[in-house]
Amino acid sequence: MKRFINYLIILCWASVLLIGCKDDPILDPTDPGEDEETGLMLPQKEMRGVWIATVYALDWPRTADFSSPAYDAAVQKASYTTMLDNLKAVGFNTVFVQVRGMADAFYDSPYEPWSASITGTRGQDPGYDVLQFMIDEAHARDLEFHAWINPYRIATRAAATTPYPALPSTIDPEWVVDHEKIQIYNPALPEVRQRLADIVEDLITKYDVDGLHMDDYFYPDPTSSGTLQSDDEEFEQYKGSFTSKGDWRRDNVSKAIELIHNTIVETKPEVVFSISPAASFTYNYNTLYADVGRWTKEGWVDILIPQLYQEIGNASNDFQFNLAYWAQYAYSAKLVIGHALYKFGVSDNPAAFQSTQELVRQFNLTKQNKKAVGSVMYSARDVYYNRIGITDKLEELYSHEAIIPFAGRKIAAEPPVPGNVKITGNELSWTASGSGIRSAVYYFEDLEQEGMLLDVVTTTSLMVSEPGYYVVTTLNEDHLESAPADPVEKK
Repeated sequence: MKRFINYLIILCWASVLLIGCKDDPILDPTDPGEDEETGLMLPQKEMRGVWIATVYALDWPRTADFSSPAYDAAVQKASYTTMLDNLKAVGFNTVFVQVRGMADAFYDSPYEPWSASITGTRGQDPGYDVLQFMIDEAHARDLEFHAWINPYRIATRAAATTPYPALPSTIDPEWVVDHEKIQIYNPALPEVRQRLADIVEDLITKYDVDGLHMDDYFYPDPTSSGTLQSDDEEFEQYKGSFTSKGDWRRDNVSKAIELIHNTIVETKPEVVFSISPAASFTYNYNTLYADVGRWTKEGWVDILIPQLYQEIGNASNDFQFNLAYWAQYAYSAKLVIGHALYKFGVSDNPAAFQSTQELVRQFNLTKQNKKAVGSVMYSARDVYYNRIGITDKLEELYSHEAIIPFAGRKIAAEPPVPGNVKITGNELSWTASGSGIRSAVYYFEDLEQEGMLLDVVTTTSLMVSEPGYYVVTTLNEDHLESAPADPVEKK
């Protein structure tokens, strides 16, 4: 009991540092749970995502075996579709694909050049619409596609003696800061915030992405970026009523997040906005100047995906502690957990990552948390490598299908309750109508127990064989689910 009380004290103290224990977050109910009218227990909805990194061609564009970068369009396309097939087979339902990692683009952008990762040469047209191809292939496999962008980073270098690449003509040099090892858009400038919003508007207008995603690169971390340029001049010019430079920097980033959120809502509100902060709230707040608690409290973020890349029991960044923290301060944002698949089976990582049971334990803790509704793995190549059988274990954990949880704004019409549900022989059939409607079919061996999702289909029938009870619901394009139709029994 003493250990538990100490844990609560630590959690509250940490919360005071960032937001304050007096703030009571809005804890919305999540699946699983009984349907209020029928009493049926439907299984939990679950995002099952994976990050596909393209900066430095880490995950793609590469050959199918991930051995080398691929600059040939045919090879790129074949390796991408093979990767998606493999991800789908494991059980993933969402991909987060990096489409803008270094102030460049995997599409024809009026603001920034084509990425060098595609052809080997920055600005070179690859001869096909890369992003449209990636989206189409993901959607063809019923995978959600979230476009992952990095807000500020333009280029990196090993040391100050190496020049940064020449800026494209579309980027004003006055907007850029050259630190020792990283070149970034200046977060202090209103013009930079507007440029980011313009880029987002262009991307989501031209492409049918399901989400817009950002990772944890905001103000640079001096431990990896070397000596940083002073921003005293910008502080004096733009500080307004701020007396603390830290508060001012956090406000600069928050203004960008708010503007991006507003741009999405005004341009294409069905697009879901997600952010994946680092695991440590103090690191986000004090080093990256990312006031994530403010963003979720204000409702600017639809899905929060903290990168909980440390093991359970880590002395300085415990998985379980961070899970509890982010659950407390996700507010109305859906909470999805980022897992370090890349650490499993790598010898220089902690002993916990030498066993697949660490992932099992992390999943169990996540599922026990009432706020958490899924997972995202970093990254795609580690799914392929399957060190110590970690992908086999993941496939086991994902053995039953899952519906992606609703997040963001309600755009589509409410899904209708299926009608005329019946079983004739081995055929389950029903009626459903409406644009973009899918049907979810659940199996219950016993109506007093939690059901199992059998399939999500666009048809109005499904062959079934097991004796028991079958329940049908409908889903709209937002992943909102209707009330279940009355169960039908197969003898």
